[in-house]
Amino acid sequence: MSSEVTISRRQALQRAGCGFGLLALADLLAGEARAGTSVSDDRAAHPYAVRAPHYAARAKRVIFLYMPGGPSHVDLFDPKPRLAADNGKPLPFEKPKLERTKTGNLLASPWKFARHGESGIEISELLPHTARCVNQLCVIRSLLADNINHTGAALQMCTGEQAFSRPSIGSWLTYGLGTENQNLPGFVVVCPAAVFQGAQLWASSFLPSAYQGTLVRDPKQPIANLGDPTGDLARQRAKLDALRQLNEMHKRDRAIESQLDARIASFELAFRMQRDAPEAFDLASESAATQRLYGIDSPVTDLFARQCLLARRLVERGVRFVQLFDAPMNNAWDHHNGLRESLPARCLAVDQPIAALLTDLKARGLLDETLVLWGGEFGRTPTAEGSNGREHHPFGFTMWMAGGGVRGGMVHGATDEFGWHAIDNIVHVHDLHATILHLMGFDHERLTYRYGGRDYRLTDVHGHVVRQILA
Repeated sequence: MSSEVTISRRQALQRAGCGFGLLALADLLAGEARAGTSVSDDRAAHPYAVRAPHYAARAKRVIFLYMPGGPSHVDLFDPKPRLAADNGKPLPFEKPKLERTKTGNLLASPWKFARHGESGIEISELLPHTARCVNQLCVIRSLLADNINHTGAALQMCTGEQAFSRPSIGSWLTYGLGTENQNLPGFVVVCPAAVFQGAQLWASSFLPSAYQGTLVRDPKQPIANLGDPTGDLARQRAKLDALRQLNEMHKRDRAIESQLDARIASFELAFRMQRDAPEAFDLASESAATQRLYGIDSPVTDLFARQCLLARRLVERGVRFVQLFDAPMNNAWDHHNGLRESLPARCLAVDQPIAALLTDLKARGLLDETLVLWGGEFGRTPTAEGSNGREHHPFGFTMWMAGGGVRGGMVHGATDEFGWHAIDNIVHVHDLHATILHLMGFDHERLTYRYGGRDYRLTDVHGHVVRQILA
C-alpha cells in the first residue's frame, strides 16, 4: 500500500525548477527589510539593533510633549499688542475661505505677558515655570499646518499625512536608528485617555510592527502582563530556550524563515521587558526631592508629572522616542468655550512638570542629546468663538523645541500683528519633521521605505531643514 508523501508549498518552491520559485518568494518576504538606508542586518530578527544614521547626529533621543486639541498661541507664546488694542473689533481683513466654524470679532488675551531670560522672550503669566527655562527654548512662532480639523491635523503632526495611514515619526526614527536599550521598547507613548485618531498617531503603518509605539495608559500600571505571574525568571528563561530550540529545528533545511525569526525576536523582547521594564517604570525609586520637583502627588500636577518623570527615566535608559499626551480626557486643549477657566487649568497641570523635565535633563547631562518638542496639532483663532472661546487655527501657531542641537533662548518666525497668518520664516509641519530627522542624523529625503511599488518617507515630497534654529 503506497503512502502519500506531502510537502509544503515552500518546499515545493525550493525543489521545483532548481529553486527559482524561491526568488520571487524571497523578494516578497524581504520587502519589509528594504529601506533607503544601507543597513544590511536582519531587521526581522533584530528590529531594535542600533543602526548608524546618515551623518553625525546632534540628538540621540526625542521627547514629544503633545498637547492634543490645539493650545492657543496668542494666549501663551505669541503676544499681540494690536490684538489687545483692537479687542472686540472685526478682523480688518478677509478670513480664509477655509473656516470650520464662524468666529466673531477679535479677542485679546486675558493674560499678561512678560520678558524672561537673557533673550527677553515674552511668555504668558500662565506658564511661570516654563518661563524660567526660556534660555533653553527655541520658540517657533510661524508654524503652518494644512488641516483645520483635529483628525487630519493630528495625523499630519504625528505622521506627516492628513488622511491615510502612515508611520508615525517615532516609528520612523526607531526604524532608522534602532534603540540603545535592547530590553525596552524603542518607542513609548503615554496617553492616559483616548484622543482623536488614537493609535494611528503612534502606529507603524506599513513599517514592521516592531516599530509601533508601545502604549502606556497609566504610569502606575504601565504595560499589561508586564510581570511574570510565577515570579520565576529562571524557569521562564528555560521555557524560552526550549522554544528557541524547537523553532531552530523547524527552520533547519528551510530557505526563508524571516517571519519565524521575527516571532522568536518578539518572544525574547517580551522576556527582557519582563525582567528590566519594571525597574524603568518604577517612579517610587526616585528621591522625594525629585518627585516634588515634578509635582508628583499634587492633585493638580500628578498625572503629567508622572508622565514627564517616566519620560526622563526612559530616555536615560536608552529609549529612542517618548511621546507624552496631556490627555486627562479627549482633546483637553480644545477650548471652543470656557477659555478663561480651562486654559489656566491646563497650564497649571503641565507647567511645573515640563519645567522640571527640562531642569532634570540638563542637570543629568542629558539635555544636549535629547530633543524636547512641545505643541499641538494647531493653534487657536485670534477671533472669538462665542464670548469665551477660540476656534481651530492652522494658519499660524507656536511650538517650541529645546536641547538636542537646537539654539536656546531664541524666537524663530512670526505671525502678523493679530496672530492670524504666519508671515516670516514660515515653518510648515513638513519642515518641522525634516528638521527633527536632521537633528537625529538623517537626510529626510533618504530615510525611505519601499511599499506598494514606491518609496515613502516621513516628509512625503516636501520639507526643508530649518537651519536658522540649529545650534
